[in-house]
Formats: sequence, C-alpha cells, structure tokens
Amino acid sequence: MENQQVQRLIEEGLPGVKATVNGDGYHYEAVVVGDCFEGKSLIQQQKMVYSVLNEHIASGAIHALTIKAYTPAQWEQAQ
Repeated sequence: MENQQVQRLIEEGLPGVKATVNGDGYHYEAVVVGDCFEGKSLIQQQKMVYSVLNEHIASGAIHALTIKAYTPAQWEQAQ
C-alpha cells in the first residue's frame, strides 16, 4: 500500500484532518492534525485513526502503524 493511499484513507475517514504518512509499504508513520482530537486522550485519538484503517491492518496490507495525532494548536506548538 502506498503512503498516499494510507493518507487518503485517514483523511476520508476523519473529515477535516490533514495527514502526512511516511512508510515502506508495511510500516508507516502518520502525523494527523485535526480539530476532532480536541479534548480526547492520546488513546482515544489513536483509536480514531486506527478505526478507519482496521480492515487494512487486519488484512496485513498495513503491518505496523505509528500515529502522532495533534489538534491544530498542539501541532503549531510542536513546530
């Protein structure tokens, strides 16, 4: 699975987010920024992203995924 495909799945599954995905075809790192993460715990944020990719993880198309989720304000501070 291409990085752009994973990015598209995240952005379509969580409307309003902006995702950046890097990976080698099996192992991916996703940075996801969106208002939908406001007030959510780190675990809740990760579950939101995993939920849109579950079928691809279950099928083995995505072997490993590291998620870094931010609200827009958190992302601005992290820069």
